[in-house]
Amino acid sequence: MSPASTGASTTVAAHAPSPAPEPAADTRLAPGGPGYRRMSFALFLAGVATFALLYSTQALLPLISNEFGVAASDASWTVAAATGGLALFVLPMSALSERFGRRTVMTASLAVAVSVGLLVPFAPSIGALVALRAVQGAALAGLPASATAYLAEEVRPRALVTAIGLFVAGNSVGGMSGRIITGWVAQEWGWRIAVGVIGVLAVGCAVAFRLLLPAPAHFTAGSLRPRVLFGTVRDHLSDPLLRRLYAIGALFMTVFGGVYTVIGYRLTAQPFGLAQGVVGSIFLVYLVGTVSASTAGRLVDRLGRRGTFYLAGGTTTAGLLLSLADSLVPVLLGLVLITAGFFAGHAVASSAVSRTATHGRAQASALYQSSYYIGSSVGSTVGAMAFHAGGWSGTVGVGLLAVLGVVTITVAGTRAARSASVTEPATAR
Repeated sequence: MSPASTGASTTVAAHAPSPAPEPAADTRLAPGGPGYRRMSFALFLAGVATFALLYSTQALLPLISNEFGVAASDASWTVAAATGGLALFVLPMSALSERFGRRTVMTASLAVAVSVGLLVPFAPSIGALVALRAVQGAALAGLPASATAYLAEEVRPRALVTAIGLFVAGNSVGGMSGRIITGWVAQEWGWRIAVGVIGVLAVGCAVAFRLLLPAPAHFTAGSLRPRVLFGTVRDHLSDPLLRRLYAIGALFMTVFGGVYTVIGYRLTAQPFGLAQGVVGSIFLVYLVGTVSASTAGRLVDRLGRRGTFYLAGGTTTAGLLLSLADSLVPVLLGLVLITAGFFAGHAVASSAVSRTATHGRAQASALYQSSYYIGSSVGSTVGAMAFHAGGWSGTVGVGLLAVLGVVTITVAGTRAARSASVTEPATAR
């Protein structure tokens, strides 16, 4: 019967409280969920392509010097121009990704970079080769910041460190292959064929990346106006936590850049006297970085971000001290520890930047990448100067100072967090 026929009141029904709406399900990607594995593999391949191209000429500098009749300092510009182009263009490319989308910019960047990579073997002069490498580095600038911003938007927060760790692991594999593969191929067929092989490898990675990467579902286009961009950069640089993360990334890379720039000189000299091909194979140690970067998320779950920085710094310090030995086994073990500590620290710092930034994530990541490559340049230059002045112990000294900087900054962050936790309850009262 109707309420009217039974005499029942309709007031209760009219004013009954509505059930609380259920919270919206988190549609972002997570381990085990649809698309996560494809996304992880796609960005892993993008990392491989980026670093294989970026460092493809580093193991070939003596051959390039011989062909063009230039000094090592001139040939080294084929590496410096690429990394410099990346550092210079990473912020503008991040702005383009805010406007046109992460996947679009990453796809375009890889397309240009691999196209230039196929032209590099035909460079008629050292000047042309350096120019091509500069363009290639500028194009690759669209990858690092856009990739971390994409992950911050499309992956659930608890899985972010692991996802970025896999991208960094791809970097380590690419950096390793860009040195080792070219070295062995060049030994048989020359440096032009070697960089051509890397170009073809990068083409395959780029195609697979575009086919596998899921379309973004949580991207919101931003503005390209310079005033908005500069305001976003100013906001990031005024954030104490982001400043600390930028400095930590730069300091870890100072250690890594210095060690791997100089280690070849040490191992070819006495008491080791290793052949150049064997020294080139030392870059297989990068595989340790692949593991440590991909497991950084689990370390953060157990130790927290600052605890992981302490562990990474301690591991790096132990590696530096072991490398002082005049026996090959301790030196190699030292390189393993240095590599593991660096890649773990880098993965945690870069993922923390993406999680900390509440807006303009691509710009936040771009500033981190700029700091990172500045650290690489400083480490390479100062580490080499220290080596010529004081031998390997001088390079180790530079590395230890950089690790001390990481620990000091992390301690400052710990104190700031404790002060904030004490102040907030008092303010609430």
